[in-house]
Amino acid sequence: MSLSLVHSRALLGLEARPVCVEVHLANGLPGFTLVGLADTEVKEARERVRSAIQNSGLQFPGNKRITVNLAPADLPKDSGRFDLPIALGILAASGQLDAAKLAGFEFAGELSLGGELRPVRGALAMSLAIGNGGGGRRGSGLNTGNGQGSANAPQGLPRLVLPEGSAQEAALVPGARIYRARHLLDVVQQFLPGDEAPGMIDGWTQIQPAPCSAPPTYPDLADVKGQAAARRALEIAAAGGHSILMVGAPGSGKSMLAQRFAGLLPAMTTDEALESAAVASLGGRFSLERWAVRPTCAPHHTASAIALVGGGSPPRPGEISLAHRGVLFLDELPEFPRAALEALREPLESGHITISRAALRAEFPARFQLVAAMNPCPCGYLGSSLRSCRCSPEQVARYQGKLSGPLLDRIDLHVEVGALAADELINTPPGEASAAIRQRVVLARERAVRRQGSANQALEGQAIDAQCQLDAATAKFLNLAATRLGWSGRGIHRCLKVARTIADLAGAQAVQLTHVAEAVQYRRALRAGH
Repeated sequence: MSLSLVHSRALLGLEARPVCVEVHLANGLPGFTLVGLADTEVKEARERVRSAIQNSGLQFPGNKRITVNLAPADLPKDSGRFDLPIALGILAASGQLDAAKLAGFEFAGELSLGGELRPVRGALAMSLAIGNGGGGRRGSGLNTGNGQGSANAPQGLPRLVLPEGSAQEAALVPGARIYRARHLLDVVQQFLPGDEAPGMIDGWTQIQPAPCSAPPTYPDLADVKGQAAARRALEIAAAGGHSILMVGAPGSGKSMLAQRFAGLLPAMTTDEALESAAVASLGGRFSLERWAVRPTCAPHHTASAIALVGGGSPPRPGEISLAHRGVLFLDELPEFPRAALEALREPLESGHITISRAALRAEFPARFQLVAAMNPCPCGYLGSSLRSCRCSPEQVARYQGKLSGPLLDRIDLHVEVGALAADELINTPPGEASAAIRQRVVLARERAVRRQGSANQALEGQAIDAQCQLDAATAKFLNLAATRLGWSGRGIHRCLKVARTIADLAGAQAVQLTHVAEAVQYRRALRAGH
């Protein structure tokens, strides 16, 4: 009887939890049994592993009773990532590999029938988990240290062996020790029995981090003509991390403005880039060309609540998590299903989403900036100077009523985007470029971080009062505005945070009456009739 142990990892949300692949060969009726709460694609590894070993010129112990256990037994396992560790475990248990040499390595990769290794999802999350001490992820963000990931990680941490398509993304974690393999034989050659050093072949390479050095590029806001009020609101939203709702007629430029919003945000830090890339890797959307580029996710208005916030079995990230550290653009906001929109309320406040099922619980980060757009009425031309609206007051109220008060209360800035006439569109010169606006945004964000350690949107409770400190006249004005407009306590706090951002853009130490007055203009109510 022979027993071997090979280490790998299973993904539960963004947690990459350790898994020990135990392989036991025994005499008896030949068979291949795989246990350990494995999903269908994991159980199908039996046929892939058998064919890959045989077609690689290695010996498959078909005359033995093979038992593979994926421990711990109560942790769900999915995908084909366990093909490679299962194959190595069988080869080690049958004496074709030196089991002792496998210590200190972790493996993940799907095998083709010919033995080639195919990429797997979540390679970056696995690398981060190893760099953080091997325990996976905790909380709403990924703990990557003080901006340097796992650069100070102990050298005794495991080395990770991945297919070629996954190794480069895993190597983005500073300090990670990642090895790339193209074929099962590339891995086998490194762990053959004997004292001689394994020969280096082309398919086995230690990968060095090589993120894209070119600065990220975004569409330029200079393409948008006019729309001074909307451009100002976008600048405030970018500087303070605020959410924004744009209301305007069809063709007024709402989508163009939203698509250029990411270009106004400060450059991503290493931690932010790793967090965003880890979620994208888990969703199968990551590419090296998108490294350190703030994502902009724009789901169609037919998207379900699960598509937006995540779900399924096993749980997968939704659009709000794929937009982590970037922008979530929801066009035609009232056309989204009510349940999908209401599911956004908690993530807008907390910055993460927890998906609970009967057998498991997964948590994904969701610190995105919401940019929403909508028409003011079903026909779209309520209040337009170019065309008359043909909707009745009842139709307008019903249309706007699709958005609940609690959801609108959580959107910091409400701005009207007016349509330009033909002569204005043709004769108006290009607007200010994104680069100039981004410089002001970065300065304002730096002021906020130096003062309170976070963007203004993250202020809560007593910190809002401490950072705003209104004088008597300003406080009286705000109280009067809140009373007349019927604001909730949350609405008042949101207005104060926007005012603090306006003051930071102006370089003011204290929030003044003019800053609060401008912030009040961005808490407008939707027009309920003609």
